[in-house]
Amino acid sequence: MEPASRQDFNPSGAGALLATSTSVCVGAGALVGWAAGSVAYGALAGAAVGVPVGAYVVYRRYRGYFAG
Repeated sequence: MEPASRQDFNPSGAGALLATSTSVCVGAGALVGWAAGSVAYGALAGAAVGVPVGAYVVYRRYRGYFAG
């Protein structure tokens, strides 16, 4: 029985995942901010949440590569 092959790391795919998840969070934050009365603060909060979410999404997608 052969061990599972290691997953290849694709930097452009990781960047796309990071940008997409961050953009989705910024958009959701802007919508919440719009409903609350300040789109700018909502987008800023969405960006603050989106960067760690993006890093987590990239880690989850490429965890086979990072797991030594």
